[in-house]
Amino acid sequence: MEKLLYLINYLAKENKINIDELPSNEIELKNLFRSLMNMRPPNDISEDYLKIEDEFLKEELDKKFNNKLITNIENLKPIKNNLYIWKGDITTLKIDAIVNAANSAMLGCFYPMHKCIDNAIHSAAGTRLRLFCRDIINQCGGYLETGDAKITPAFNLPCKYILHTVGPIIKDKVSKKDEELLSLCYKSCLNLVAENNIESVAFCCISTGEFKFPNNLAVDIALSSVNDFLKENTELNIKIVFNVFKDIDYELYNKKIKELN
Repeated sequence: MEKLLYLINYLAKENKINIDELPSNEIELKNLFRSLMNMRPPNDISEDYLKIEDEFLKEELDKKFNNKLITNIENLKPIKNNLYIWKGDITTLKIDAIVNAANSAMLGCFYPMHKCIDNAIHSAAGTRLRLFCRDIINQCGGYLETGDAKITPAFNLPCKYILHTVGPIIKDKVSKKDEELLSLCYKSCLNLVAENNIESVAFCCISTGEFKFPNNLAVDIALSSVNDFLKENTELNIKIVFNVFKDIDYELYNKKIKELN
């Protein structure tokens, strides 16, 4: 509790936020800390703060391991060949790499407690991730192109790496260009997987949900892109997990993976 209170007081003071009375409930305190971290701009911060935050988040991760809330890819069974489906929180998956559906700023979600995957990943990984992303994006001219992908350490997550990619946003109807860009997201991530000798990767449902890409078409593009890459790179032995949150996506992947040639 002492570390949590330190983190909250540090961030509140830094951002000139007056908190008249702290919650007495530990869950509410953790949500307050997450909210303050979500809102924090990507400015430098003291190493002392980062050290304590890392310790706190590592302790939270250890609790998840102890309570059997972490899923190891080694305990999953493939649907076909090296293709898996897993329904759950991607921040609790022990695997080489996970894919984050980022936005073009690549700095994470700044809305407190937002339910997007970008927020969940940055919240669990910690402040170091936003700072690392800031340094990458500064070298890219300030934004990440749609279809591109970048790799970062996972910091306080159970995986080793995070692959950040920007999917197309659908405003009206899906165009051919949108389909090509979504396919490029998967290929860009898989190229990073190959370049970094990553043996297992979990893809979230890129561009569905907030970005409004139709689920059925998104699944078709995901599977065809991954299947084409694996056929072109037969020397690679990569375990690929399609991480889903909704029943409809699970059913679509399950049906369509079994139909793959």
